[in-house]
Amino acid sequence: MLNDFLIVGGTFQDERGTMRFFNSLDMGEIIRFYEIAPANQDIIRAWQGHRYEKKWFYCLSGSFVVNIIEINDFNSPSKNLIPVRMELDSSNPKMLAVPGGFVTGIKATSNNARLQVFSNATLDESKKDDFRFPVDYWSADW
Repeated sequence: MLNDFLIVGGTFQDERGTMRFFNSLDMGEIIRFYEIAPANQDIIRAWQGHRYEKKWFYCLSGSFVVNIIEINDFNSPSKNLIPVRMELDSSNPKMLAVPGGFVTGIKATSNNARLQVFSNATLDESKKDDFRFPVDYWSADW
């Protein structure tokens, strides 16, 4: 199911260097973006999600684990929900598109990792649609 959320990119290399691309990505929905650069590999940013906001995750450098959970009830989600683990690595261009209705948790798995996040909501819209749960609310494979 979540493989449907992956947008596979490509690379091109010649004497000038390397280019990574996502020719099939339609950026028409994207309103803003930001970058996450964790201080170290021990930090887990979990769990945060949105009923309506869609996000796209792209690993600029290094590697990340992104755990994703579809939420059954944002006001009182079941603790029995099972995270799905995805890996993003800058050497293999993939973008993870997570629709509304999910929470995510992210963890860098390499030094100097950087994750770019795109959103289809303004910052004010996102804040009104923001749901956060403690990192230990669900058990995940980091």
